Amino acid sequence: MIKNLLVANRGEIALRVFRTCAELGIARAAVFSDADADAPHVAGADAAVRLPGTAPSDTYLRADLLVAAARATGADAVHPGYGFLSENAAFARAVLDAGLTWIGPPPEAIEAMGSKVEAKRLMAGAGVPVLAELDPAKVTEADLPVLVKASAGGGGRGMRVVRELGELADAVHSASAEAASAFGDPTVFCERYLETGRHIEVQVLADEHGTVWAVGERECSIQRRHQKVLEEAPSPLVDDAMREELFDAARKAAKAIGYVGAGTVEFLATSGGEFFFLEMNTRLQVEHPVTELVTGLDLVAEQIRVAEGRPLPAEPPQWTGHAIEARLYAEDPAAGWQPQTGTLHRFEVPGDVRVDTGVAAGSVIGVAYDPMLAKVIAWAPDRAGAARKLATALAGARIHGVRTNRDLLVNVLRHDAFLAGDIDTAFFGRHGLDVLARPLGDERLAAAAAAFADAAANRAGHRLPSGWRNLPSAPQRKRYAVGEAEYEIAYSSGRDGARVVGGVDGTDVALVHATPDHVVLDVGGVRRAFDVGRYPGLVCVGPVSLTPLPRFTEPGAALAAGSLVAPMPGTVLRIAVRAGDT
Repeated sequence: MIKNLLVANRGEIALRVFRTCAELGIARAAVFSDADADAPHVAGADAAVRLPGTAPSDTYLRADLLVAAARATGADAVHPGYGFLSENAAFARAVLDAGLTWIGPPPEAIEAMGSKVEAKRLMAGAGVPVLAELDPAKVTEADLPVLVKASAGGGGRGMRVVRELGELADAVHSASAEAASAFGDPTVFCERYLETGRHIEVQVLADEHGTVWAVGERECSIQRRHQKVLEEAPSPLVDDAMREELFDAARKAAKAIGYVGAGTVEFLATSGGEFFFLEMNTRLQVEHPVTELVTGLDLVAEQIRVAEGRPLPAEPPQWTGHAIEARLYAEDPAAGWQPQTGTLHRFEVPGDVRVDTGVAAGSVIGVAYDPMLAKVIAWAPDRAGAARKLATALAGARIHGVRTNRDLLVNVLRHDAFLAGDIDTAFFGRHGLDVLARPLGDERLAAAAAAFADAAANRAGHRLPSGWRNLPSAPQRKRYAVGEAEYEIAYSSGRDGARVVGGVDGTDVALVHATPDHVVLDVGGVRRAFDVGRYPGLVCVGPVSLTPLPRFTEPGAALAAGSLVAPMPGTVLRIAVRAGDT
């Protein structure tokens, strides 16, 4: 029996595993980098060991430090989570060699699927449908478009779509470099790229006694840059006949490599029901909660029971209802999905939804790790109900301090094509990212609410006279920025109360009530309430984040001519010019 479990990971997945450990009465041990010293997963552990440094290569990718941490905390088992070393056979062996229980498949099974090139050959031999592998050096015009893929790892890293033969060499080089950085293996290969494919995967669970479950399928077709954004179970594409074929292929894949534990077999499907093996993830998936909500299973608990040698029942549980998961990222979809950084001042998601997260109010969001803030998951008796519940929860979430993809998620969940099940991996391109990423809130109205909240705060704090000016007819003015857009709000007070001069977009806007954190406006005869969060250099009004602008440019704030400014934090990989070059 496992008594003390170390999670060799961080953030959301560490807390997810800890939750099950608490329910099973298992002690929880954590590891943390210097960047994660105050992270919630550290506070949620019974014991925690520092991994000196910040870079993954110095911390969460150091198998020796992780095994040493397990020994130091008295752990008798290690759960790898996902990412980092979760699919590293050498790490699994190191854990086993240390006399610890490995919460995952045998190292040999990890190795069998560790190379996508070899995995496809193995699956073809087992009777699983596969797409033909292409040698990057032999790709021709007739093969295009192709997908360059890293042989090791996953998560969308080390992948490039090539539609022009002249772009292939650069794509192979950049994908190889990314794969080497993320997984320690620069090997890449090519395969035919299906422009409008659908990403279908099957959750499998196997024990040491020969039982292999195909628990159910998930669809993960809504993606950006080959990384999943929305996942759901079951798939709106899959009918009973296709489901049986998928499950049969997934069981064949697991049996072919002697799989034990939880894993996921991924397929690329066409709208006509054809499907081809993509890869097998020999770990728990990020999107496992949707399967848990429709089956009632705790997949982490099942992983632990299987690792303890317990047998599975003959058949998995039946499915009920529909579940959808949204990945909430600190990123700006309208700016090329640029990761965003900052302090998360407030993080609250309302409604009857599940929230798996590794952050909390006060968390500092940096660039060292993946920008996912949370997974928000909704269950309902049917797909439309799950989409509505999830969209409503996300729209009402208070996420202050960091720009996120929340607006995009809500717009997709409410889109007619999504609700009709008309989805594929080209969804964003087909429906227009500019439309899908449009703001949920009216930015000009939000600026008006921010101005009135600011005025209320000044009055409440007795810091400034209310609306003092030497001309009674002159309005008060406030300026705010939302991204690249700027809004100036002019408002004045009279016998009938305060109102926005000129209204907003031709509609009369009058103040009904204002406090520093809540404003009610009359907008063309309709009262609308706004929650307001005020922080240094930031005002959040509903889903809109505004930056207050000074009346005059402060000295030193303007950029000097010729300045180079990066749109986001990053690492300089190379400098292609030298002093004196022309």
